[in-house]
Amino acid sequence: MGRISAQERRENVVRAAIAQFAIAGYRGTSTAVIAKRVGVTQPYLFRLFPDKKAIFVAALVRSMEDTRLAFERAADGVDVGEQALQSLTSAYAHLMSTHPETLLMQMQGHVAVAAAEAQGDDLIGEVVRAGWMRIWETVHLSLGADVEATASFFACGMLGNTLTAIGLPASTGR
Repeated sequence: MGRISAQERRENVVRAAIAQFAIAGYRGTSTAVIAKRVGVTQPYLFRLFPDKKAIFVAALVRSMEDTRLAFERAADGVDVGEQALQSLTSAYAHLMSTHPETLLMQMQGHVAVAAAEAQGDDLIGEVVRAGWMRIWETVHLSLGADVEATASFFACGMLGNTLTAIGLPASTGR
């Protein structure tokens, strides 16, 4: 077996961080726990990332990009309209059922925005807003740039998110 490159190790850290931050949030997650999940020392972790906030931001960016890519793949080759809507909805339901930490990480990002902005730090807010704009644009274009269809898609999605977060199946809301 070959050695794992720093880039692969970094990817492992981001995936472990998503899982851990999704469960315990920013304040409840220590870098020691993340390092242990990956099988590295804390000093090595800090060779890959300058600090805990950088790990959190990388995890947040990845979780949002994973969501955007799921939508992009779902819309690829699909006609605009009802077929696109069904494909996007199915892709999101699949992502949430197979990787709920993706949604939970994003929710932790929203919590962290409020806490960081209260301390005069807007980096996490900027990351969340930019990520959501990329997700919005992907869905919006997939739905034929129809503002009402896009808003309705996200409204139903947020209901599903809420139901998932409180432990109910998202299908309860339909």
